[in-house]
Amino acid sequence: QVQLVESGGGLVQAGGSLRLSCAASGVIGSIVFMGWYRQAPGKQRDLVASVSTTGNTNYPDSVKGRFTISRDNAKNIVYLQMNSLKPEDTAVYYCNFRGQVGFVPYNVWGQGTQVTVSP
Repeated sequence: QVQLVESGGGLVQAGGSLRLSCAASGVIGSIVFMGWYRQAPGKQRDLVASVSTTGNTNYPDSVKGRFTISRDNAKNIVYLQMNSLKPEDTAVYYCNFRGQVGFVPYNVWGQGTQVTVSP
């Protein structure tokens, strides 16, 4: 079973930076998708960055140019570098891995890490 552990959240002033990490452990098999989502109070969980097995990345306009997702395939870690943070980036951030072990697919989430950006 795949488990994800996130780290790197915290409190930062507007304009600052944070780097989130998400490490996978367990029987991982083949990972086909790594992504970061965020959820603010009273709002839905939205995708903020994703990276495919081929290295293609995807960002919504709200974070494009400020956030960068990267992956360490050897260590099964995905990172989210967040620069020029804004108060509206405040949310709980979750990593998400999708993959397959043998013929059995999985879709797992990290525990979430709080990011708070003060004005």
